[in-house]
Amino acid sequence: MRNFAYDDAPTTERAVELLGTVPGQAKLIAGGTDLLDELKEGIIAPTRLVNIKANTALRFIRFDASTGLHLGALATLTELENHAALRTHYPMLAEAVRSIASPQVRNVATVAGNLCQRPRCWYYRNQTLHCLRKRGPICYAVLGENTYHAILGGHDCYIVHPSDLAPALMALDAQITIAGPRGRRTLPLKEFFIGPRVDVTRENILQQNEVVEEVSVPVPPAGTRGTYLKVRQRAAADFAIVSAAVVLTMDGDRCRRASIILGGVAPIPWHTPEAEKLLTGVRITAERVRNAAEGALKPAQLLTHNAYKIPLAKNLLRRALFQAAGLSA
Repeated sequence: MRNFAYDDAPTTERAVELLGTVPGQAKLIAGGTDLLDELKEGIIAPTRLVNIKANTALRFIRFDASTGLHLGALATLTELENHAALRTHYPMLAEAVRSIASPQVRNVATVAGNLCQRPRCWYYRNQTLHCLRKRGPICYAVLGENTYHAILGGHDCYIVHPSDLAPALMALDAQITIAGPRGRRTLPLKEFFIGPRVDVTRENILQQNEVVEEVSVPVPPAGTRGTYLKVRQRAAADFAIVSAAVVLTMDGDRCRRASIILGGVAPIPWHTPEAEKLLTGVRITAERVRNAAEGALKPAQLLTHNAYKIPLAKNLLRRALFQAAGLSA
């Protein structure tokens, strides 16, 4: 491992200053559950680590009946999992958090860290391979071992986004606040993630000298129900092969609004507006749920070994929709 400087950043402004403007030269460290792996695997070699844990102002969870849930970037997943506001007002989000990794990891992993983690693609994580995401010539997954790779939105790079928190927060219309040298800006979380069509080397819009400060989630409207379902290789402490975050605002058996985000199937948490339109303003029936699941996966493109993900995603989405609607499949 390359030698590096280690500096505390007690404020966001100091973190922005220490990060500098040279891509990759400095990296933020909080929980470190992903960053330390990248360092040890030789994927990155920064000359400086900026310890943002020193900024205690970013470690908070607050709930307000009018403005909703406010999550500091450094709140741990365990703190989020155990917070009473989640169990009462955002049970779907609590489900998603409980599905992440292990209790030991959740004790140190942070909200911002989970959203900003890098791909787990074994070609990206192999320091001997210079893949497209590392500015190399090709995506090795296209003709290689691609069992767990993307079926949606790949476009030359077929990683899948590893976050469980991101699909749940996106389905709940979360917003994210980012700070940089020109101040702060807040935008929908759906606009935070970028796919390989935009930039094949990055998963989000963060620039070198920008820092996530907060994620906010509005109060769900009356009649809102949601669920988060996840399929993984192992029963515990594993990433999603496919996941589905579903939020429905119901008026009796009619759906006023649907929000559906899939995980484990694309380089970014995958929004499915086609499926949402098929459910909005109508009664939730088995046929409409089936049509919505078909519509969500219609753009899917297969690689050599991941065709199984299409029926798996359709079935999981159908289960999630029925569960969120309070109906039996």
